[in-house]
Formats: sequence, C-alpha cells, structure tokens
Amino acid sequence: MFAIIGIVLAVACIVVGFTMHGGQLGVLIQVSEFIIIGGAGIGIFLAGSGKDGAIATVKAAIGVMKPDPYTKPAFIDLLRMLYQLFNVARKEGLLGLEKHIETPSESEIMKKFPGFIANHHASDFLCDTLKVVLTGAVGPHDLSEMMELDLEIAHQEAHKPVEAVQTVADAMPAVGIVAAVLGVIITMGKIGGEAAAIGHSVAAALVGTFLGVFMAYCLFAPIAKAIEAKIFPESQYMNAIRFALFSFARGESPITCVEFARRNIAPAYRPSFSEVEKAVKEKDAA
Repeated sequence: MFAIIGIVLAVACIVVGFTMHGGQLGVLIQVSEFIIIGGAGIGIFLAGSGKDGAIATVKAAIGVMKPDPYTKPAFIDLLRMLYQLFNVARKEGLLGLEKHIETPSESEIMKKFPGFIANHHASDFLCDTLKVVLTGAVGPHDLSEMMELDLEIAHQEAHKPVEAVQTVADAMPAVGIVAAVLGVIITMGKIGGEAAAIGHSVAAALVGTFLGVFMAYCLFAPIAKAIEAKIFPESQYMNAIRFALFSFARGESPITCVEFARRNIAPAYRPSFSEVEKAVKEKDAA
C-alpha cells in the first residue's frame, strides 16, 4: 500500500511543480508518445516474461496493494502451531503426526490456524518435510540440505516478477530516447514551415523522453522494489518452519524447536520469548 502512496505522491509533486512553472498539462497529452512508450513497454515485458511469468508478475503487482499477511501475530500463530504439532510427537510418537499431515485442512491442530492452511506453499513444505521425517530414512543434516534446496528454488521463482518489472524499468529510458528520436525525425521534415508547428513537434518528442524516464524511475522501479519487499517476510516465515523442523529432526524438545524458529525471524517481525511462551501455554496449546 505504501508503494502506491509513494507513486501517487511522486506523480502529484511532478504535476504540481510543472504547473507552478506555468506548464500546461495538455502539452503532456501526446497520444502517439503514449502508444510508442506503452506499447514498447508491454512488448518488452511479454517478450522477457512469457505467459506464465506475465501472469505471475501481474499477480505480484496486485499483491503490492494488499496488506502484508506476515505480521507478528501470524508468526506467533505459526510458532504456536509448530509447538502443538511437536508436542503431539513427544506424547504419541512420530506416528501421532500422521493424521495431521496427511490432510492438513482436517487436522484438529492446523485447522485452528486458517491463515497457515491458506498458505499452500508453507503447509505443503511443512507436511512434506514431516512425511520425510516419519520415514526415518533421512538424517537431520541431509534433511536440512533438502529443505534449503526447496526454499532456494522457491526464492528464485518468487524473484521472477521482480526481475520482469525491473527489466521494463531499465528499458524505459532507452525507449523514451527512441520515441524522442522518432519525434526529431518528424520535426526535421517540418523545417521551413511555421515556427509554432515545429515547436509543437519538438515538444511532442521531448514528451517521449519525459515519459520514458518518468515511467522507469517513478513507476516501474518502485513497483519492482515493492514486490521484492513482499518476498522478505515470506522468506522469514518459511525459514522459521525450516529451522523448527531441523531442530525437531535432531530430537530437540518442542519449546527448543520453537525457539530455534523464533531466533531465525528478523527483529521487525520477531515476537519476544515471553510472547511465544505465553502463546504456547494457552489452554488449546496443551
């Protein structure tokens, strides 16, 4: 949401500053330049992203306007749920987890945390890894490497929309120059004509340069950064699960597993020890 506020603020300040200098907004409405810049930008985006990449990028851009789901309460719920699952294993043995990880939406523990169930990447990662633990065929360090590979691939996939939008941002100034050069070519054909017509043609060409630079640094670059900022808390969330599972596979107590996960969370999102302790000791966490 702050990305949208920032972009709107940037546009507003540019427009206000331009009009304060006596500029006429109508001069900036050059349909042909919009077609050149916008069409080239869309073409570059589609050519560099492909169908699946374009869909993923559009979804990621829309996601920038949505509230961040990875808040401190979300992390507390995650740690609380992990504690309950590990406590089941401590009391009933590893086989006690089977009924919870086969169908997470029907688990008496997991269905109390709908935000986690809705996060298919996180729920699949947790359940699939616990299934590997239940086989007993993979040691803790091999399991850690397996989880690291999983998250690394997911991280690369999550960065594709960032790269797609940043590619367009990097190309926009050059596209603006192309539009300006085309305008100059048209202007050269009007040499000897009326000064007003030549001036209008030059202004249209310069609008192309303006649009290219403006869209690069005031639109696409901020969106790319905003999408990237959304990835960080998600990676924190997934790594918290990873370190909790690694600790669990080594045979640590439930509270120790949860503490390993908590320490992996960045300070901006990390609940305090007392907050987690209070959460796991609630009646339904027993």
